[in-house]
Amino acid sequence: MTNDLTITANTTPAPTTTSVDILRIMEMIPHRYPLLLIDRVEGIEKDVRAVGIKNVTFNEPHFTGHFPQRPIMPGVLIVEAMAQTSAILVVDTLGAEAEGKLVYFMSIDECKFRKPVVPGDRLELHVTKDRSRGNVWRFKGEGKVDGVKVAEATFSAMIVDN
Repeated sequence: MTNDLTITANTTPAPTTTSVDILRIMEMIPHRYPLLLIDRVEGIEKDVRAVGIKNVTFNEPHFTGHFPQRPIMPGVLIVEAMAQTSAILVVDTLGAEAEGKLVYFMSIDECKFRKPVVPGDRLELHVTKDRSRGNVWRFKGEGKVDGVKVAEATFSAMIVDN
């Protein structure tokens, strides 16, 4: 009596994941200091999702006025950082012909801020593509610090020539 054990390999390739550093980010999108708000993008799955990383530091210009006694990252900048992360996802998905193009906000919906983001935080910006049609893309985004959700939004953007 023999026991036959057949193992079938999964022939579906796993989605590739990549990460990009700040130098590559600056090649992919036109944003620059003081409005380049992501330091790294990790776990990129083309046409699916990406995670932007923002290391929040006290020397950023918005903290001089927001607020001098208790510095808090403005919520609109958190949403902008989500959008920049999604722009990297779009460029990575579309390839070299998308590099240097502009990604314009079209809408921001269901936006909520749950906890302040302060200097010293490592803000993770989780964005997932909801859908795309032509040059219009829609995303869901969440900001997290230490695994705790600090912000969320659904937003759409249009990719245009620079």
